[in-house]
Amino acid sequence: MKLVVQGQQALQHLSHIATLAGGGKFTHTTDNAYRLEVTAPAAGISAYCVAQRLDCAFVPEHLTLSNIGLLVMDMDSTLIAIECIDEIADMFNIKPQVAAITESAMRGEIEFAESLRRRVALLKGLDESALQRVYDERLKLSPGAEHMIATLKANGVKTMLVSGGFTFFTDRLKQKLGLDFAEANVMNIVNGKITGNVLGELLDAQAKADYLTQTRLRLGLKQEQVIALGDGANDLKMMAVAGAGIAYHAKPVVQAQATFALNYTGLEGVIGLLS
Repeated sequence: MKLVVQGQQALQHLSHIATLAGGGKFTHTTDNAYRLEVTAPAAGISAYCVAQRLDCAFVPEHLTLSNIGLLVMDMDSTLIAIECIDEIADMFNIKPQVAAITESAMRGEIEFAESLRRRVALLKGLDESALQRVYDERLKLSPGAEHMIATLKANGVKTMLVSGGFTFFTDRLKQKLGLDFAEANVMNIVNGKITGNVLGELLDAQAKADYLTQTRLRLGLKQEQVIALGDGANDLKMMAVAGAGIAYHAKPVVQAQATFALNYTGLEGVIGLLS
């Protein structure tokens, strides 16, 4: 397997980490990522990296860009740096109420579907122009997002955005970034006003997992050829049906169950793990 260490200050710590690993020399792979071939995980490395604010992971040799066929990612606080529904609520001066429900759902304290119904209900009566304002004025990609997607595309890896958010945003991001697939909820809007309801069945944690599996089978891929990327508890089911799950600046419940965690690097860290 390979030990991957990533971070802006990684270089100055590599010698000590190599000693903890039993010797060897790191190879610079991409950006601020370094790789060391090891036979097994070594004690003390993870704790040391956390103390130095570095991301590290013991990655099986088969997890490389050349062997991956599909990356499935969450949208809010993963591909993008905001929670769209919280920012929509801010246009209505109810962001604290909505954000509190969002946080509770991401920690796994309440079911995502219930949390979404409660949050959307609070938006009833808001003008649909608020959605465009959020997209134009507040939506920002997470650091490293464009680099990650460009590298995946260059290596023939398909990309899929699957979100408990709304198609208003996922459709635009799909077009902007050239993603292969995108699925999300449809917010009900009548006469230019948000009704407080979602059209059709809610895209929840199980639906995320189902979309991942359906797309994998359609592409003729094996489970180990799929990576799932997310930050909240509603991403755990899709991580469970992927070959590996990456927790991106995620809640503790997600980090505890994911295969790998990125806490200090941007989304370029995904490429570092697979290089």
